Amino acid sequence: MSVNALYDYKFEPRDKVENFNGMQLLYVYWPDHLLYCSPFALLVQPDMTFSALVEEVIKPATADHPDSAQADFLSAQWQLNGEPFTPDTSASLRDNGIDHKSMLTVTTPGLNGLAGVGY
Repeated sequence: MSVNALYDYKFEPRDKVENFNGMQLLYVYWPDHLLYCSPFALLVQPDMTFSALVEEVIKPATADHPDSAQADFLSAQWQLNGEPFTPDTSASLRDNGIDHKSMLTVTTPGLNGLAGVGY
């Protein structure tokens, strides 16, 4: 069922990058691991390297999942905003084209969640 607004919404978004004091939002989704019901919303520094993102942010964020100990996120399959993406692990997020409110999807072949059922 579609919904039509009765008037035109005009507002100033409050989640603009200028409001994050040099940081930016990044969404990270790990398919087949629905212990996490939605993508992570992470606050990151745009000048951190991709490998630092994995080691300092993604690994701790996913540590509670039993598959995380086996996950090799640096060798995983990545998408950036729905497109195939091969990160330069030594380059910054900014230099990898990852900007405010980008969506990273990481697929770890062979790891299919709890009991292999995507949870």
